[in-house]
Amino acid sequence: MPTVTLLVNPASGRRRAAVVASALRERLRARGAQVRLLMGESAGDSARLVDQLVAQRPDVLVTVGGDGLVHLALQAVVGTDIPLGVVGAGTGNDIARELGLPRAPDAAAQAILAGHTRQVDTVHVAGRHYLSLLACGFDSRVNERVNRFRRSLGRLDYVAGVLAELGAFTPLDYTVDVDGQRVQTTGMLVAVANTRCYGGGMLICPQARPDDGLLDVIVVREVGRLRFLRLFPRVFTGSHLELPEVTVLRGRHVSLSVAGDVVAHADGERLAAPPLVCEVRPGSVRMVTDH
Repeated sequence: MPTVTLLVNPASGRRRAAVVASALRERLRARGAQVRLLMGESAGDSARLVDQLVAQRPDVLVTVGGDGLVHLALQAVVGTDIPLGVVGAGTGNDIARELGLPRAPDAAAQAILAGHTRQVDTVHVAGRHYLSLLACGFDSRVNERVNRFRRSLGRLDYVAGVLAELGAFTPLDYTVDVDGQRVQTTGMLVAVANTRCYGGGMLICPQARPDDGLLDVIVVREVGRLRFLRLFPRVFTGSHLELPEVTVLRGRHVSLSVAGDVVAHADGERLAAPPLVCEVRPGSVRMVTDH
């Protein structure tokens, strides 16, 4: 039986993650696994713990929390052969939606011990790696706003943030280069995607695949507030790709410059201000799967 380490953010999902982790630990132990439970008191503390852990070469590392915790663990395991499992117990759970294990403790324990894995791509930018999407523009401003909310509305947080940010947002001047194909435009946002979703299930890049060695880039040109509000629901189905204001590009190397005050977010975490260069790293992380 493998040694399984659970890295937990106990505050995730209105403290639901601690409950899920405890149940998962018991199910794993009942099946004979050795289980180590790590709970960081802060993001910095969790980063320190996971770095120490990876140096000890565990058989499996499983995060129980939100996308931010997955992003943190990814920095330590990318490029190694240590399998990373994801049990979504946060608010948005977009990485878990694409690459995660079942949330039910019995099913998650069974999947972890079955040992099925797949190699997936990561994206390297500003000295870090991400698994899902990089957001830059209106969407990253919404992230900033949501992170300041005193109370969480769960999956409605992002929708509330969109409505709050729309009145204050001014379109930005972008220059985007994807494998030599350049787009210069005044726009609302640019998303550089390895997977399909952000914001708790919004299909911003519905054609993105995490194992095809390519990045999907969405550029949304300037649009008026009323039209934006009317068209916004289409992001939940992916039909926004049909709109004339939306450009889709695909490639391995993406450079992004913005004239304006904006900070990009990746995996929902604050990253850096442009200019930025995103490069796909094919098959650079080994993910635990349920089949």
